[in-house]
Amino acid sequence: MPVNPPSRPSKELHVFPNPAPQRDYVIQFQVPEFTCFCPLTGQPDFAHFTIDMIADDYCVELKSLKMYMWSYRDEGAFHEKVTNTILEDIVKVTNPRYIRISAKWYVRGGIYTNVVVEHRKKGWKPQPRVDLPQHGAETGLL
Repeated sequence: MPVNPPSRPSKELHVFPNPAPQRDYVIQFQVPEFTCFCPLTGQPDFAHFTIDMIADDYCVELKSLKMYMWSYRDEGAFHEKVTNTILEDIVKVTNPRYIRISAKWYVRGGIYTNVVVEHRKKGWKPQPRVDLPQHGAETGLL
């Protein structure tokens, strides 16, 4: 029985056509095990990335995103630089209506770092937020 070769980290992000380009909807990726290392000390850095995106014509293919995030494992990078680079690379291949990346870096030297970066497509205006009342089952007050 043939065995598939193991996946390898890659900086190549793949896309596919947005299946519902007629509407704004949020795609959220949670990346709780991001790793790279400090370019000054060589110590490992760990972060939880949340990527919220409103696609336009293209969406990011999940496996390529996984391999892309993995590609940073052996790279030295400052928190601010790597978070901004990831945003720029996703914007380059998808040109989304909106994207926000929140990187919550775990404690190093007694300090947590959170880096939040955003991009809005020129001319895109979000629809007003709709807040619906919570059902008792959601609040635990039944």
